[in-house]
Amino acid sequence: MGTLSRINFWRRLLRSQAHVRYITDAKKVQLRTGPSLQDFLQPNSAPNPAQQEIYVASRNETIPYVSPETLSGRRRKVFFEVYGCQMNTNDTEIVWSILKSHDYQRTVNIKEADVVLMVTCAIREGAEDTVWNRLKHLRLMKRNREADDTEKPLQIGVLGCMAERLKQQLVEKEHSVDVVAGPDAYKDLPRLLTIGQRGQKAINVLLSLDETYADVVPVKLDRKSKTAYVSIMRGCDNMCTYCIVPFTRGKERSRPISSIRDEVLKLEDAGIREITLLGQNVNSYRDTSTTGLSEATSGPKEASLLAPGFRTVYKTKIGGLRFGELLAELAECVPEMRIRFTSPHPKDFPRDVLETIARYPNVCNSLHLPAQSGNSSVLERMRRGYSREAYLSLVSEVRSVIPSVTLSSDFICGFCGETEAEFAETISLIETVGYHAAFLFAYSMREKTTAHRRYVDDVPEHIKQERLRRMIVAFRKEAYRLNEDFVGRTELILVEGYSKRSRADLAGRNDGNVKVVIPAGPIRSSQSAPRDDLKPIGVGDYVAVRIHTANSQILKGDPLYHTTIHEFYSSG
Repeated sequence: MGTLSRINFWRRLLRSQAHVRYITDAKKVQLRTGPSLQDFLQPNSAPNPAQQEIYVASRNETIPYVSPETLSGRRRKVFFEVYGCQMNTNDTEIVWSILKSHDYQRTVNIKEADVVLMVTCAIREGAEDTVWNRLKHLRLMKRNREADDTEKPLQIGVLGCMAERLKQQLVEKEHSVDVVAGPDAYKDLPRLLTIGQRGQKAINVLLSLDETYADVVPVKLDRKSKTAYVSIMRGCDNMCTYCIVPFTRGKERSRPISSIRDEVLKLEDAGIREITLLGQNVNSYRDTSTTGLSEATSGPKEASLLAPGFRTVYKTKIGGLRFGELLAELAECVPEMRIRFTSPHPKDFPRDVLETIARYPNVCNSLHLPAQSGNSSVLERMRRGYSREAYLSLVSEVRSVIPSVTLSSDFICGFCGETEAEFAETISLIETVGYHAAFLFAYSMREKTTAHRRYVDDVPEHIKQERLRRMIVAFRKEAYRLNEDFVGRTELILVEGYSKRSRADLAGRNDGNVKVVIPAGPIRSSQSAPRDDLKPIGVGDYVAVRIHTANSQILKGDPLYHTTIHEFYSSG
């Protein structure tokens, strides 16, 4: 019987019978399900939109064959929406590099897009709510496209941490989503998008033990910017009880120094003047690649890496080149490029890292020291690995090695069981240390975390919000006091662009990562140049600025002359 005859046979049978029964020896056997019409169609036929299948990538499953030519984007236009941290911005540049190499184009106009990719964050409930609400708008846009035969179809993908956390729920709850890809599956996106074009949902959220995208050169989204992010590691092993990151980004693994150096040199050639090294815990970086091993960095000395009062839940890593050596390597490779990094963990600040920062003028004297709480009991419940006293001891050592350091931090209020007395110690820590910048949040319980399994989210929401307001007031008061200390000083500013409030002003940041606003216009071409030897200020220029005004958020000053990192610090 030919294929068409079989199809006609089953059509007639299914119209006349809901099911088939066989009777044997007084036992009734019912065939509850049977082959459908789809079983007899060619494998490459499009599925019924009402019965779309979901392809989920599995480690133990053969990857469905997709011919190489169909991986091409065929100049389809991609629109990116990026949510969350700097790591997501860098991930988007990695994704864009991969798709660009497969003949996709990028658009900044969503109405022109063939594909909308949302790079998401899952660290707080509010971040996920934003994405869910946005998906409702995209669903309407997609339906409008489908209703108009003259319009090209729209494909929607959810990438990143929210994709990893919610997986299949995304396509089951929000039917407009075609592709879901976790942080370690970006190289598979061309294949997933191809599968999605055929009407099938495609999911790959497999976490990797070794994927660092070291072989992918990110393509910057903002080509005018003179700053860039460089990912040096992925994943996290710390397992803080409140944090979802180890479950969405997997185990910690580091890129080889050689690949990081090569990327930074390419950025320098492209005119980048400042980089920020990225990772979930950058200062636990270890290059244990074949070319990166060093006997001098392994052995008995490993046991002393954690300062007194700090501990970790995972086994101490042995061997390899560490973060201080990476900083020194990059500082010497690109002496006229500023180097920042985020986010470190307070437990991983051996003195050699601080001394490296102090030694090189292009390694910025601004440190992020995420405290999360000022109370030792809360820190214990959070599994942070240090007490209030150990944290204060670290701050004291940092300021002794780097006297001009500016500090930033993260704080969470309303964590499980937090009492008023415990929260008061967070306020006192903010006032005692003093931070130029801070990221302040009310606690948001996340599924899968240890806190979700072990504790109760028992601080009422209105109490959390009231405590958040008090943290903001305390932080701004201290930030204003600290920023006033800059008044009268001459600071080195990297100009980033026009001020948001006026095209008559330019904005940049000083070494301490504090925003500085200056009037636009020509200034002396160098410190020693005559007063009439003037040169306009442009994006990416280093400028010496005399600060005259400060508030809790920005500084204002008068630009004096063009300079370089070497000239500014050697003359001072």
